[in-house]
Formats: sequence, structure tokens, C-alpha cells
Amino acid sequence: MNDTSLRKKAPRSKGAAPGRKAAATLTQHVVEVISDSGEGAQRCGQALGAIAARMGNGVWTVEIIPAEIRPPARSVAGASGNRIRLGASSVSNGGDETDLVVAFNEQVLLGRIRAGELKPDCTILLECTWRDSADPKVAASYREAYDRLVAAGYKVYEIPMEQQCRALVADSRRGKNMFVLGMLCSIYSLDLVLAREQIEQTFSKKAASVIETNISLLNAGHEWAEANLDFKYHIPAARATVPQIVVNGNTALALGVLASGMEICSMYPITPATSASHYLSECFHRVGGIVHQAEDEIAACAFAIGASYAGKCAVTITSGPGYSLKQEAIGLAVMAEIPMVVVDVQRGGPSTGQPTKVEQGDLLTTIFGSHGDAPKVVMATSTIEDCFYAMITARKIAETFNMVVVVLSDASLATSQTPFARPGFDTAWVAPPVDQSPMPPGTRSYDWDATTGLARRLIPGQPDGMHAVTGLAHDRLSRVAYDPDINQEGLRARSLKLAALQKTLKTPPVFGDPHGDLLIIGWGSTRGAIEEAVECLRGEGMKVASMHLQFLQPMAAGIKEIMARFNKVMTIETNWSDSLEDEIIDETNRRYAALATLLRARYLVDVDCWTEVRGQPIKPGTICRVIREKWHH
Repeated sequence: MNDTSLRKKAPRSKGAAPGRKAAATLTQHVVEVISDSGEGAQRCGQALGAIAARMGNGVWTVEIIPAEIRPPARSVAGASGNRIRLGASSVSNGGDETDLVVAFNEQVLLGRIRAGELKPDCTILLECTWRDSADPKVAASYREAYDRLVAAGYKVYEIPMEQQCRALVADSRRGKNMFVLGMLCSIYSLDLVLAREQIEQTFSKKAASVIETNISLLNAGHEWAEANLDFKYHIPAARATVPQIVVNGNTALALGVLASGMEICSMYPITPATSASHYLSECFHRVGGIVHQAEDEIAACAFAIGASYAGKCAVTITSGPGYSLKQEAIGLAVMAEIPMVVVDVQRGGPSTGQPTKVEQGDLLTTIFGSHGDAPKVVMATSTIEDCFYAMITARKIAETFNMVVVVLSDASLATSQTPFARPGFDTAWVAPPVDQSPMPPGTRSYDWDATTGLARRLIPGQPDGMHAVTGLAHDRLSRVAYDPDINQEGLRARSLKLAALQKTLKTPPVFGDPHGDLLIIGWGSTRGAIEEAVECLRGEGMKVASMHLQFLQPMAAGIKEIMARFNKVMTIETNWSDSLEDEIIDETNRRYAALATLLRARYLVDVDCWTEVRGQPIKPGTICRVIREKWHH
């Protein structure tokens, strides 16, 4: 395909009338919309996902976010947008390489190519206004990139987005995204009525004129694609039989806070966790909740501890760097046995690291990161739906065991969207009223049970239950005590609570055959990719299965017995591990992935691991390739 043929108006399919192109049927497709920051590509992608979900398609969206708040325009590192995987059935991850990409300039596109995100024959719809830019350097850059793309075998269509949008809006930067949405609705045969409804919902807080303008842009994009593009797709859809919602992981977390009965969320803004508090700020007050933005992470944690001490269970939401700052205060909550939920939306590290990129680097920190022995419950969400229900479970555990419960999410779940069944509220989710009944005379504030380590929680103001709370070592009456036996007793009681919880946990299910050659163990957001890869490999005849852990501390019973049914066990994680392919790495100095380290230590099993920390979700195809290589090796 040469330069001239691509720049011409695309020919119609043979025998197809205008607006009636024959649509090729697909089972799935991955599409990206990318632009400079501020041009609305993320909103376009989110809207596309919502429209397809309403039609009944499986949908998984992944935000493409630059590391800088305002990166330079037309820069390779400044790509901002959304990746949308559409399926004929439900999808659980972002899939493999991209099939079709819409790019607002060639530089952001080059960034995606360098990251290895596009298929070799990917279809590219490229804004062509730069070809005739008044700046000769920009025009030369565009022409050079275009020629390279064509030579590399990409199917490039030049799209006059700015020219088309300028007929409807003065600032095309504020119109291209809706024009592109209309194009994509045409390309994927999506219902334009639903698209208009989505625009009305998206801009519901704006003036009617804004909504009308965006609908005009949508219609214009749809008409242009119908008249000028020579391809069209149809992905069969089946309308859901139950009501569904389409939200990202952070919104699901916030909805879970609402449903759990927690009434205080204290936090300090930090990427990628902040949007959870944004959602709560809009609606928490409707159910009597309060969002408190503290002056820093330490204050946010201390505020949550104080709110929980007063009788309810509070939540504080953060990311890795914020969690590090909260650790001393978390130790106070452990020592005083004050229930609290801490959400850690993990991101790339260490230090500032990659604030907008995914990583699972905080597992060992949340389990062991404290001075002294500070047992906490640590659980991980693995799906967006799980983000909702995990908050209800976390609140119940925190208040039942008077413990800190850490819920691990990550940047992938935080910003991804997928439909799931609308939860039906259950009154059993919420906490009972605060107990203010008089305590029996002589009640001890830390009357630890000899078997479980549990003690009844006393609420401030409770008659005959008054006591001083301290972060110092203390006895059963909460009196400061440095006696060796008393300190040992307190440490023992707080540890026993983990054992008591462990007795209530169900053994994780195995995905695939109950025994075989290889068991893959994962945690967190890798679940969808791992299970899709396992399904693919089993179709090739491999005896592979997977198991995903929700509770990392404590771990449920039965895990060792499951591992024993397989010839080999390995973890797949998004955190660092050394590779034996490196010349100086061997079994005596290799650093294992976080979960692999825990499993090896707890069960004395030779657990292997494979990890990837590229700042992007692991792809199912990558997992398949890794397993095939290990299989043949």
C-alpha cells in the first residue's frame, strides 16, 4: 500500500451503498483512542465502553495516562487516552495488542508503537491536520512518521478531524473526541441512540447548548465514517438479563464504602487513589457520610483512627507512598485494637516511581511494614466487582476482630471499567448501631480470650467502660506496663486474631483441572489475564490450572494440599523478581516475587515465579508465551 492510495478517500466495499457497508463479524476487538492531555480521548474511550456495554457487549477499558500532569503537546511520552476491549461475551482484562487505534497526532502514536502495544497490521486512523502545519518542523515530523508507519505495514487512514470539527466548534480540541466517538460508533455498528443518551448523561451538568453541540459532533463523525471508510465491524451482543452498572475500580471501592455502613473516609489526595474520594465527595453526604481531606497522609490516618475509636469503623484511602507515611499510625491502631480499613491503590515505585502506572509492589510492605509485630489482615481485590464487595467484607472483619484491614487494589483496577451486575442492597452489609449499654462492673478493656485473642470493644462514653487508650505496651486494663509477661500476652493475643480469622476462610477454588503439570498462583488485578491464558493453554492440551488468592494474610487452609497436586507451581505477578537468565543470578542470590516469597516461606514448596513491571497490565498472550517457553524448557 503506497502513500497516495492511503491519502485518497477510502474506497467503498464492492457492492456496498453509502451507509450500507457490509460489516465483518468479530468475536472481539481492541481499540485505542489517544491524544495529548486535555483533548478528551479518555472521555471518548469511556463513553465508547459504556455504549457497547449497554448494547450487551463484553467491555474492559484501560486508561492510558502520562506520568506528568501536563506533558508537552505532541510528545511521545505524553500519550493520554483509553484502551477498550470489546467482546461478544464477557471479558476480564484488556487483552493483547491493539487492533485499531485513533490518534490525534503522530507523536502520541509513536509512543504506543515503541511500547509494543499495536499489532503489526493494526489499523490506524490518524489526524492529518499536521501534514499541512504552518510549522515546517511539525509538517516534516508528521510526513516522516506517516511514511514510516506505511512502510512498517500498518493500515493508515488519514482523517481530517480538525477540518470537520471546525465547522461545528471554534476550538476543535474540544470537539475531536465526540467526532471520534461518532466514527467509532459507525465502525463498530453501535446504536447511535444509545450514544446520544450517553452524551446527555456525560454532560448532564452542562448547559443544553453544550449537549447539543456534542451530539452534533457525534453525528458528524458517524456520517463521515459511513461515507468515507471502507470497513465496518459487528461484534455480536447479548443484552444482560439483570441490571448492570459500568464503573471503574475506584468508583466501585467508593460504592462499597457506602454499602458497608462506614461513615468516615479520611484521605489525602494521591494518584491513582484520589478519584475514589472524588466520587464519595459527590454522594457520601446523602447517607450521612463525611469525606475528610487532611493536611497530609499521617493526619488522614490519625483522623480515621480517632473516628473509629469513637464507635464506628472509618476508612482511609491512599497509594504506596501514602501508605508508607501512615505506617506508624497504623501501628497505633494495631496496639490499641481499633478497627480501621486502609485501602492501598498500588502504583509503580519506589519513591515517586510511576504514579500513573500499575504495579503490585506493596504486598510485603502491608504485611510486614511496621516497627515491632503489628498483625493486620491483608486482602486483595481481583476484579472491579470485587472492589465493591471487598469493602463490605473488610469493614465486617475490622469490627469483628478489632483489627486493621488493608485492602490492596492497583492502578489497573482503579481506572479500568467493565460492566457487572448491579448490587442489590442487603441490610446485613452495614454495621449494627453503636453499643452504649452499660458494661458489667469490673469489665477489663482488653479482656483477651485465651483461644482467639479477641476482646470486647469498648466505646467512649459507655457506662463502666471508661479507660485510657495508649500506644504503649499495656495490660488488660489498658494500663502502661513493661512487665515481660504482660508484653508477651498482648503480642500473643493480637496474633491469635489472625489465626481465628484463618479458621473461617474458605480454600480458594482452582480454575481448571484440580491436578496437573502446572499451577499458576496469582493475586490482585492479574486474575483476568491469568485465567484467560490458562483457558487458552488448556485448549492446546496443556495440563495447566490457576488459583487466585484474595486473602494474603492470613492465607486460607488447604493451599498446600492444592499445590501438592501439581508437578510445578509458579506465581505470576506485577512486581520485581530476578531472572535466572541474568548472568550473575542463581538460586543462591535470586530475589523472588512477593507472593512467591510468602508461599515458599510458609509452605516450604519450591515455588517458581515470573513477573513483569513494565507499568502496564500483563497481557494474556504474554502469559501464554511464558508458560509455553517454560513448558518446552
